[in-house]
Amino acid sequence: MTRRLKYIELPDFKLKSGKAQDISVSYQIFGRALHTAPIILVNHALTGNSSVTEWWSDLIGEGKVIDTTHFTIVAFDIPGNGFDGVIDHLIFNYQDWTLFDVGSAFAKALQLLKISFIDLAIGGSIGGALLWEMLAQQPELFGTIVPIAADWKATDWIIACCHIQESILTTSSKPVEVARQHAMTFYRSPQGLRYKFKRSKENTAFKVQEWLGFHGVELKKRFSLPAYRLLNQLLSSANAAIDRDENIVATIAASQTAIELVAIDTDGFFVADEDRMTYGLLKEERDINYHEISSLHGHDAFLIEHDQVKKILFEVIQNRLSKTSKTICNNISTLQRI
Repeated sequence: MTRRLKYIELPDFKLKSGKAQDISVSYQIFGRALHTAPIILVNHALTGNSSVTEWWSDLIGEGKVIDTTHFTIVAFDIPGNGFDGVIDHLIFNYQDWTLFDVGSAFAKALQLLKISFIDLAIGGSIGGALLWEMLAQQPELFGTIVPIAADWKATDWIIACCHIQESILTTSSKPVEVARQHAMTFYRSPQGLRYKFKRSKENTAFKVQEWLGFHGVELKKRFSLPAYRLLNQLLSSANAAIDRDENIVATIAASQTAIELVAIDTDGFFVADEDRMTYGLLKEERDINYHEISSLHGHDAFLIEHDQVKKILFEVIQNRLSKTSKTICNNISTLQRI
């Protein structure tokens, strides 16, 4: 899986805190060769990775809504997420990091790839929050962003959930497994669990208990403790408007980027109400649309309700890319002359 990974080394990378360290950013490129077609950036969720054609296989590939025969798809791994299994690439000083720093690392990686404009950027959950951070730092980078089941900030609810996750990761004898079980309760919805399990049992145990145990064990196979702890820290630190007194309108005032918000009606994590409020704040100022996925499955619906996500992305691509593709071509010509 990781044989396709490429790396960008960022020596002496400066964190917002003022500290510096050497980091490695892994990434993958799918579809058309870089600088030969419109570029779509896909930011992964907390437990995701840069293999976007695998975990979003219904949406990204040849002939799919994000068509690899038409576009160049770029996907980075959040530094320290442990996807490549290289211990030296883990980040152990997780408390020094914020989501701002990840946006800054991605900006430097894009610069080294000579990418000065991204036609469309999509991110789910923390990946969507990261889009807001990147937009705040680079107001001219994106034509359109599509944050899905995400927000420009960690709400009190998100901070509370991350706080409990950190407590579990610090005190449990099975930290990653138990933290994952806890996380699954807010990634899904009460009605979704009722629909899926109906209080049914396997021998003496409720099936929902076995399901939680399965997810805990599976995540433990993928995530090391330092990687999971870092991602949890990053999620709790999301705040794209931190330098503007948490005023998102002022934060992105210098940008012409179009925004397509996608919320989920049963999301109990990044709740839809927050996106509706953001839409209300920005609708008079910005080119912004609001979409809402209807689902039983809560936050994880963006990974489950493929038909609804596909329909929204199809509309966005149809309506947005035609307006920015000329800009993309101009940027490509400029880069080719460098």
